[in-house]
Formats: sequence, structure tokens, C-alpha cells
Amino acid sequence: MSSQAKHTGANSSEGKQQVALTASDCEIESNQDWQPLVDFVERFPIEYCRRHQAIAAVNSKNQVRLLYSGEQVSLIADNVGRILRQPLLRQAVDADFLRQLINNAYEAKASESPSRSTDAVSLDELFDNSNAASRDDLLETDTQGPVVQLVNSLLLDAIQQRASDVHLQPFENSMVVRMRIDGVLTEVREIPKSIQDEVVSRLKVAGQMNIAEKRLPQDGRATVCVGDRVIDLRLASMPTSYGERVVVRLLDKSARLYSLAEIGMDAATLGRFNDVIHAEHGLVLVTGPTGSGKSTTLYGALTQLDTSTRNAVTLEDPIEYQLDGISQTQINTKKGMTFASGLRSVLRQDPDIIMLGEIRDEETAVMAVQSALTGHLVFSTLHTNDAASAVTRMLDLGIEPYLVSSSLLAVLAQRLVRRVCTECRGVAELAVHCRNCRGTGYRGREGIYELLVLDDSIRDLIQQRAHASQIREAAIARGMKLLRESGAEKVQSGITTLEEIERVTMRTAL
Repeated sequence: MSSQAKHTGANSSEGKQQVALTASDCEIESNQDWQPLVDFVERFPIEYCRRHQAIAAVNSKNQVRLLYSGEQVSLIADNVGRILRQPLLRQAVDADFLRQLINNAYEAKASESPSRSTDAVSLDELFDNSNAASRDDLLETDTQGPVVQLVNSLLLDAIQQRASDVHLQPFENSMVVRMRIDGVLTEVREIPKSIQDEVVSRLKVAGQMNIAEKRLPQDGRATVCVGDRVIDLRLASMPTSYGERVVVRLLDKSARLYSLAEIGMDAATLGRFNDVIHAEHGLVLVTGPTGSGKSTTLYGALTQLDTSTRNAVTLEDPIEYQLDGISQTQINTKKGMTFASGLRSVLRQDPDIIMLGEIRDEETAVMAVQSALTGHLVFSTLHTNDAASAVTRMLDLGIEPYLVSSSLLAVLAQRLVRRVCTECRGVAELAVHCRNCRGTGYRGREGIYELLVLDDSIRDLIQQRAHASQIREAAIARGMKLLRESGAEKVQSGITTLEEIERVTMRTAL
């Protein structure tokens, strides 16, 4: 839309031709290179397009049409043409193409519109425009109040920038908004102190939290959509000396799943990991800090397995992707549904494959090991710095060494490193002006991996309660590639930089 000029065409030869053909449809079989007409998008809300399944658009030949996939298009074309002060030819197009064109048009409009940061916003106006029970579309902002528009603008910007979290942090004179993009926090704007409380209240209302309670931390959930994309929001508020701080985690329910071949594993590691996950029973652990892509790897592993002949169930907090052919259960600790209690129930569902979101305590660890020993293939995650440390972590949780050595098949440690921007290639002079990476030199992320596959010698070390460093050395002697080695290969390939590898693997080297 940014390259479009406002089109009038009233006195052009195209406009004269439109007068003669307005009464009948002009149908073209293929969808041309259509762009939404700027005048139309500015004058008509997205609700109008969706209700009538139509939008005015212009193509590369400067031809204006009313694209439609619904009925009663004649009256709509007359009304739109009257408001735009130009006659419109009608063209039938594919419904999916039209829906995507409408969503793209109003998403671009919302991102280009400046946020209205006014000082005079009342709580009454805020609540009148809020409905926590409904699913808000962030593109439908024309009839909403200033604070609602501001919050919608923040969330829409975060979604477009692929942010995983939005931080609203109050200070003495303003509230700072930061977004975690590709794993790194970036300051994006400031909110006037005078509307700080209204912004927080809007978010708390959306998350069905208690707006009157400002002295205690609270958690909430909400769902919004951007066109066809559905985004789950996890909100957490906490009191500070300058007001309530809010963090919003964004989970794109419409995001596609990644296969193991797409997440950055080298061929040798991928081949060994594939062999492990196709075992009949045992425990497979994926380790790393929060936000290192562990869940994505587990989902990728599950999609490799034949779930048509094997019963697969998951226990997750939260459910990040919907998996075909797999029963997924959401953990709810407030109602007593923990990983341990959920696993007890899952075992009564005759499972072959179990994906356990996280092993957090001794009870869950014991049940995961017992499940692996009794004929189930169990996948789970741990928070450890490297693969060898996961073994000793299981021992620290109270699992006997002989149980760990008998049940554990492999441990995959991983990190996510930022990829060098393909537009500017991280060149300082170019990156400053690069819109693709917002001047950071990086866009997108890719995994680096360290795979520890247990054999008899490593099992003997576990039985002896060997230190993690001894297990690591034994694994290296048998071909295990460390995280830093995996990262160094990606640096040599030009995928990332040495600084990125240092940033994400610093603790593993200590």
C-alpha cells in the first residue's frame, strides 16, 4: 500500500469505459496483481468488506475494479462508486484471495496509522469499548476509544514484528514499551504517564483480571485475531514503585509447524535424533533455557511419528500448536491439573507416546521414568545448560542412577541464534537503514544443537554417579558435537555471527 497513489480516474479513458460497463460484471479468470484502493480503505471499515465480501482495488495497469465473492454486488458497486465519486466495474475473484487481500489492506492501514496518545481518556470510555468475553480483531479499530486503539496498535506492531513478548514497564515520568524480537528485548516507544493506568486497565480487562487489585501480581489470558490469524495472549501484572508492570506473551495459533529438517540440525545430528525418536520406548529429553525452541523441536519430533497406529497424548503449558491426530491437554495448576497428576490420568488412556511439557519436580520425574520403563515413548524438557547436565539433574531430582541409565535414550541440548539479515548482511552502514531487520543486522532465528545418545559406557558412568564433565568427555569421545561447535559451523556458513554464538552459549563455557 505504501507505493500506491490515491486513484481517482474519473476523467481517464478507463473511467469512461467503466460508465458503459457498470451494469454487467467483468469477470477475469485469474487474479491479477491487485492492490487495495487507498481511497476505499480510508473511507470504508473492514467490517463493511467482510460483510459484503468486496473491496475496491487497482492493478498494475491502473484499472480500478470492485473485487467481490458475495452476492448483491450491483447495489454495493453503486454505493461504493457514489462515495468514491467514480463508477466501478465489478470482477468476481476467489473468496480466499479476497479475504487475504482485505486482511492485508487493513493490517497495513493499522500499522501505518499513528497511535493516538491523548491525555484525556476516561475509564468509562475504556470500558464501553471493551468486551473481554469476545475475540477482538486488532484490525477493527475505527469505532474504538483512544486507549483501545493504542493497545491494539501495540499488539498489532508486536505481531507484525514477530515479537514473542511485550513488556510495559512504568518509570517515574513515562511507561516504556519493549518487545522481545528474535530473543532480544528492544525498546519501541514510550507511553505518557498520564494514561499509564488506563493502558494497564485495558490489558487487565482483556485478560479478565481484577482491575481494582493493584497490590498483588495477577495472571490473565486473552485471544485476539489479525484477520485470519488467531493470537493467544498470556498476561502477567506485577506492582512496582512506579505503578503496575505488565508483560504480554504472544502465541500465534496460526503459525505453522516446523519439521526437524527445517529447524537447523546438521545432517549427522538429524539422522541420529531420528533414530532415537523412532524407538519403541524410553525417555528423550530436550534441554535449554526458556525461549530456546524446545517445544518446537518436540512438536517436530511428534510429526515424524506414525500416530495413526500409535496413541499419542500430550500434557502442555501452554498448548502452542494444534497437532493432527494427537490428543493435547492443557495444564491448569490452579485447578489441580499439574504435570504429575495429568500424567497419572494419561497413563489410564492407553498411550504409546507421551509428550510431557516439562519435568519440574521429583514426582513428575519419577512418573516420566516409570512410564518410559513400562513400554511408553516419553518426550519432555528440562532447564539445563547442556546435555550432560540433564543427566545429573535427573539424579538431583531423586531418581536412582540405575533408573536413569535404564530409561534415558538421549538428551538434546539446544539454543536459538539470530540469523544474519539477508537484505543488509549485517553490514553496519546498510543495517542502519534496513527495514527488514530494523537496523539490528539480524532477522529470524535458527537452532544449534548438542545431542548426547546414551551407550553402555555412558550408562556405566551414570551408575557410578559420575560428574557431568565426565559424561560430557565420554560423549565427545564418541562423536558428540558441542553447542559451540555447532554454532561455529553456522558462522563459517555465513548464517550467523561469532557474537551471537558467544551470547547464547556463554554459560555453557563457564
